[in-house]
Amino acid sequence: MQTLYARDLMATKVTKIPPETPVAAVARMFAAKGISTAAVTTPSGGLLGIITESDLIRRLANEDKQPRHGWLARMFMDNRQEAQLYIRSHGATAGAMMSTQVITVSPGETAFHVARLMEEHRIRRVLVVENEDIVGIVSRSDLIRALVMAQPSAADDQSDEAIRQAVMEAMQREAWADTTYTAVNVRNGTVEFHGFRRSTMESQALRVLAQNIPGVRHIEDNTRSLPGYFAG
Repeated sequence: MQTLYARDLMATKVTKIPPETPVAAVARMFAAKGISTAAVTTPSGGLLGIITESDLIRRLANEDKQPRHGWLARMFMDNRQEAQLYIRSHGATAGAMMSTQVITVSPGETAFHVARLMEEHRIRRVLVVENEDIVGIVSRSDLIRALVMAQPSAADDQSDEAIRQAVMEAMQREAWADTTYTAVNVRNGTVEFHGFRRSTMESQALRVLAQNIPGVRHIEDNTRSLPGYFAG
């Protein structure tokens, strides 16, 4: 798959607002411009935080007057954390509601790494920053576009040995794969796995791993269950 970078995917128009912007004004701006994110910055453009549609929805949800917790839950809750959540959900300005722990990437970061950050931090977008300046933003929809844009590389015609090396390197990057007990051979684009596997799930994962290697035409799994005296 062709490697794409944050600079290839990012939208360069990032809305920036000062921290004193009223929340009502932020909501009107989101609705009028059809956007879902704004960077909260200093007068010089320094990044302070980010406010999103999720923050505004959280504020709306907290207008519900029904109790959020029963008496038993209140006995064990973290009051400091609850107070912080209250500030973020009821704040009158962007500065009060914004998230200050903002995940950023450089323009040269790969789409693969951007996707991993979004998954690990459970976020929908990342800001692209270069020399402390906000130069763009990458969203989940941009990453979906990356899948469409990415084309198979010229390595589809690589040699059997090159394919074998690529499979081995991919296995070595995965904690579940065991190159000690599993051998790899490639003949005419067919990847053959020999030796032992710890589980049928590992066998399935090896097949998926090989399918993602350019040039692989077929996969043969000749592994057997790892004997009990090796399993420990």
